[in-house]
Amino acid sequence: MRTIGLTPRLAVPLLLLAFVLAPQAFAPLFAPLNANGAPAIYDQGDLASLALAHLVTVLAAALASTAVAVGLAIFVTRPAGTRFLALSRALVDVGQAFPPVAVLAIAVPLVGFGQLPTLIALFAYGLLPIFENALAGLEGCPRSVLEAADGMGMDPWQRLLGVELPLSMPLILEGVRLSLVISVGTATIGSTVAAAGLGEVIVAGLLSDNTAFVLQGGLLTALMAIALYDATRWIERRIVQGRAG
Repeated sequence: MRTIGLTPRLAVPLLLLAFVLAPQAFAPLFAPLNANGAPAIYDQGDLASLALAHLVTVLAAALASTAVAVGLAIFVTRPAGTRFLALSRALVDVGQAFPPVAVLAIAVPLVGFGQLPTLIALFAYGLLPIFENALAGLEGCPRSVLEAADGMGMDPWQRLLGVELPLSMPLILEGVRLSLVISVGTATIGSTVAAAGLGEVIVAGLLSDNTAFVLQGGLLTALMAIALYDATRWIERRIVQGRAG
């Protein structure tokens, strides 16, 4: 039963790799969507390079968001930081209050065109779900477990690293997973500010009225989102199993 359930999920990253490495093999599937002899497969750039650039931007933004959001959650759950909870929530809410397009419009005059403004927009947009999940995880640690850690002579840092963060990790990873999935789709707007990524394929299709290009960009983005979702689920299961063992 486990193998049957896992097979379709394993097919997702394999299909993604196959498409970006040998896109012409899929040309017959997209040819009926074209008109006036337009190419069936995106030919204005290397799909593998665009997919890799897209993935790197998303992962870099998620890494930065995770570091800041988890750090803030740790800070406001310590005695010295509790009074800054409202301020921290207001800060991470900013990324959700302003749409990524607005953040791009603000960032481009400051840092120029390319990947950096897209990275900034994704970073800001990804803070809230990670922060709230990390906060819920840290605040939800059983009091009896924390008291037991104190009784064993753990100092605050030992308790945080050895007890609180491991117990909170499933919720933290859930927030990271949500942030990653949102960022994969949102990163496509980076093409409007000359950032390399799968958004180039979608925009090229819209500009040339080529439905095949639009579908390819959307399909690759969806496959990447599913692959990242499954990867974080696998990491979460490994952590939970390791803690149970």
